[in-house]
Amino acid sequence: MKQYYARDALLPSGWARDVRITVDDGAISAVDAGSSVERAERLHGPVLPGMPNVHSHAFQRAMAGLTDVRAAPHDDFWSWRELMYRFMERLTPEQAQAIATHLYIELLQHGYTAVGEFHYVHHPAEMADRHLGAARDTGIAITLLPSLYRWSGFGTKPLEARQQRFASDVRSISDTVARLRRSQSAEVRVGIAPHSLRAVDPASLKELLADVEERTPIHIHAAEQTREVEECTLALGKRPVEWLLENCPVDGRWCLIHATHMQPAEAVALAASGAVAGLCPSTEADLGDGIFPLLGYRGASGRWGIGTDSHVSRNPAEELRLLEHVQRLVSRRRNININSISAAVGTALWLEAAAGGAQALGREMGAIAVGKRADLVVLDGEHPDIAPRSGDAIANALVFSGNEKLVRDVMVAGRWVVRDRRHELQEKAAERYARAVAQLLA
Repeated sequence: MKQYYARDALLPSGWARDVRITVDDGAISAVDAGSSVERAERLHGPVLPGMPNVHSHAFQRAMAGLTDVRAAPHDDFWSWRELMYRFMERLTPEQAQAIATHLYIELLQHGYTAVGEFHYVHHPAEMADRHLGAARDTGIAITLLPSLYRWSGFGTKPLEARQQRFASDVRSISDTVARLRRSQSAEVRVGIAPHSLRAVDPASLKELLADVEERTPIHIHAAEQTREVEECTLALGKRPVEWLLENCPVDGRWCLIHATHMQPAEAVALAASGAVAGLCPSTEADLGDGIFPLLGYRGASGRWGIGTDSHVSRNPAEELRLLEHVQRLVSRRRNININSISAAVGTALWLEAAAGGAQALGREMGAIAVGKRADLVVLDGEHPDIAPRSGDAIANALVFSGNEKLVRDVMVAGRWVVRDRRHELQEKAAERYARAVAQLLA
C-alpha cells in the first residue's frame, strides 16, 4: 500500500484540495480530501485521472507529416488512403513494433494511460503480438481490437491488391481473439472491431456478434465520410449509424468511431443506446472529415471519448482544445462544452472524455475514485502556467494555454512509467523508430 498527497486533484465531483490517494495492488483504495501530507509521498503538482485513448492505428504514426503534399486534383480522405496503402505494403513486424513502442511512450508522456489499438494489418499474424509487446515494454495498458475486414466496399466488392494484408473472415478473427485472450491480464484486454459497414457485410457482422462474450468492447468506424454515408444509404437503405442502431444490439459495449455525419435524430438515438462516440479531432481535421455534432449529442447525454487515430497529435489536451474550438467556430460562441460539475471547459472535457474512454476500452479507469485503476497524471507544479493556479484554472491551463509540456509524471496501475517527463526506454525507442521510418522511406 502506498499513499500520495496532491495539493490539487481532479475528482469525479470536481477539483479538491489537499487530497490523499491510497493505492493498493494497482488500484485506488481510498481518496481523502482535506488531508495532510503526513506519511504520504508529495506529488510534484496537480493530479488528474489518466486519459484513455479509444482509437489508434499505431503504424500510421510513421506517416505523420508525410502526406501533406497534394496527391490528387481533389485531395481528401480517399486519396490519403491510397498513400496509406502504399506505406503499409512494406511494413514489417519489427518496424511495426518499433513504431508502436515509440508512439506508446509519446502517449504516456502526454497523459494517455491506456490505448485502444484498432488492428487491421493482420498479415503476418504476429503483427498483433508486436503491439502487445510494445504495450508491455512501455507500460501502457492496451485494449487490442482485431478488425474484421472482408470487402473493399459496399456490395461485397472483393478486396483490392493493396488491401490483402487486411483480409480476414469471421473464423480468422474469432481464432485470433481466442489466441490473444490467452495473453489477457490486468493491463491487456481483447475486444473486436468490425472495420466498417463498407468492409463488413451484414451477414458477417451478425455472425461475428453472435460469438461476442459479455462485456467485450466492440468498435466500428461509422459515418466518417459523406461518400460513405451516401454509399451506405444506396446499399443498405439507411445511413451508417441509423442502420447499426436498427440492426445491431448497440449498447454500452460499443464505440462508434467518428460518427461524424449524423442527422439530429441519429445523434439522439446513439446517445440513448449507451454507446460511446469515439472522437478523433486532430485526425478528423487532418483528413477533412467534417465536424461531429457535439452540442446535440451531449445535449442528449451522449457519452464520448477521444482517440489519436493517425497520430498527427499524441496529446489529449490538444484533442480536447480542437474539439472545443471547432464547436466555437460552428456556433460563433465561446465556452460551449461545460457540464453540471464545472463551468470550466477544460475540467468538463477532461472528466467526460476520461469516463467515456474508460467505458469504450472496457476498463475500470478514468477517475480518481475508490475501485478505479491507479492511473495518475501529475502536472508540473512549478511551471508558470500551473504554479499560481488552482482548481478549474489548472485544467483550463492544460487544455487551452498552448503546447507546453505540462505533464511531469505518469502512473499506470500504481507504477510510475514517466518520471520528470522521461520514460526509461525513450532514447532507445526513438532510435529504433527513426531507423524503421528510414527503412520505410528508402
